Amino acid sequence: MTNRLSTLGFAALAALLVPAPAAAQFDGRNVDQVVQVTLLEGWRMENGNHMAGIRISLAPGWKTYWRAPGEGGVPTILRLHSAEGIDGMAIHWPRPEVFHTNGMRSIGYSDEVILPVEFALEGGGTHRIDGRLELGVCLDVCVPVALDLGSDLLPDTDRDGAIGLALSDRPLTATEAGAGDVRCSVEPISDGLRVTVTAEVPGTGADETLVLEHRDPQIWVSEAATRREGGTITAVADVVPPDHGPFALNRSDLRVTVIGTRMAVELDGCRG
Repeated sequence: MTNRLSTLGFAALAALLVPAPAAAQFDGRNVDQVVQVTLLEGWRMENGNHMAGIRISLAPGWKTYWRAPGEGGVPTILRLHSAEGIDGMAIHWPRPEVFHTNGMRSIGYSDEVILPVEFALEGGGTHRIDGRLELGVCLDVCVPVALDLGSDLLPDTDRDGAIGLALSDRPLTATEAGAGDVRCSVEPISDGLRVTVTAEVPGTGADETLVLEHRDPQIWVSEAATRREGGTITAVADVVPPDHGPFALNRSDLRVTVIGTRMAVELDGCRG
């Protein structure tokens, strides 16, 4: 899902989240023994948007995934089938963890995570949404789960402290982290482009990982090979479009996130 701002008010969705039949059972357990998904009602914001939240609670040892899950994960996606009076939406992703399992890297969350979801509304009052949450839950293997949802977004609701804490745990901006210059050099490869990112970013903690994303979800980006030298982190990744050939890359369409055990930093765009 893109981070296009919108306020999706989630009112009383918890009772309306229904597992899809294809994901009814795995690892000898029912879905609800492994993952519980509830909607946090949220509140109507001063700017007229609605901030809600999706709480994902996992059984011990299980995990789920970030918007860019890595090669060993399954992305979490919210799809709206209908949304009366909704202009757009954005998930405000909390800082994820980096996992290494069976030689593969994945990025996501363990135990429990709240995903704040902001909906942009056309006018005030109550608004109706219907859609589906798609996510992967993983222990030794990953299993896709789909949950149908639908609810009215109500205007008279109080601020939720749990959603507020999740919002405060987001990656820092470049200014907040004291990051400096971000450069991306590009060279053609047989099926796309190879991008080398060089970013002046303070250390974010152990197990530091740089994730490169393109704003177009149809464009695949490989796992980046990352190294740090002092205050500079460098990473190399391949960027491949659907037609598997070189293409014109707008560097402002790239998003760089540096994730460590202490904090994460998100950088929008880079220059040549």
